[in-house]
Amino acid sequence: MSRQDTDAGTVLVEEAVRALDAVREHAPLVQAITNAVVTNFTANALLALGAAPAMVDIPQEAGVFARVASGLLVNLGTPGGEQRAAMVEAVTAAAESGTPWVLDPVAVGALPVRTPLALRLRDAGPAVVRGNASEVLALAEVGGGGRGVDATDDVETTAQVAADLARRTGAVVAVSGPVDLVTDGRRTARVHNGDVLLTRVTGGGCALGAVMAAFAGAGADRFLTTVAATVVYGVAAETAAAQAAGPGTFPAAFLDALGAVDASTVRARAVVR
Repeated sequence: MSRQDTDAGTVLVEEAVRALDAVREHAPLVQAITNAVVTNFTANALLALGAAPAMVDIPQEAGVFARVASGLLVNLGTPGGEQRAAMVEAVTAAAESGTPWVLDPVAVGALPVRTPLALRLRDAGPAVVRGNASEVLALAEVGGGGRGVDATDDVETTAQVAADLARRTGAVVAVSGPVDLVTDGRRTARVHNGDVLLTRVTGGGCALGAVMAAFAGAGADRFLTTVAATVVYGVAAETAAAQAAGPGTFPAAFLDALGAVDASTVRARAVVR
């Protein structure tokens, strides 16, 4: 690793500290239109972090709330008909009101309902797109998706596609994996924090999308806030994994770690290049 890479990583770590402080100071209100499997974990992750969750996901309310929320998550994990309508309504309202929103295109690719919806939402102005490598490739229409919610593609082989997708949509694209990649098409960062236990509990990735929405709602530079959210989330996961006996105790330890993570923890543990 070059000195330039080291210096850039140090700057990003300090930006992560500032972004975390901003989230704690402003307690952003995050509207989460997310899947039924992870609603409770997602809400608790936002609360632990210091944000305020609102699971407003029905038509005639979703758009109203998106106008007053600090940030919005749209997660396609279990997209029933009513929720799909709420997603479109909320995204339209967010665009009109300037509310930053995160698109998490869960399991897109071959599935015939969520995939066309994801492509429509992709072109509706998300601030951030977050997914695994296979989901990002499918959203860019250069891949067929993974095995359900699991990626079958490698993060690094997705790097150029992610950058192209970012330039095409104007969104920051975050590709989750053993090393997370974040790009806005011009800047790219790789976050080396996290733990495999995140993949062995329900909601490990989905809650990250909500955390990205919280950070976006408390800061202006979407690239920096997305890197910061990824760093804080990964550092908390490492701290929790060191205390947990396994996937059963990890979620509780993770929520505790999200609540406790601070500047000193981020500076001590963050690895960004």
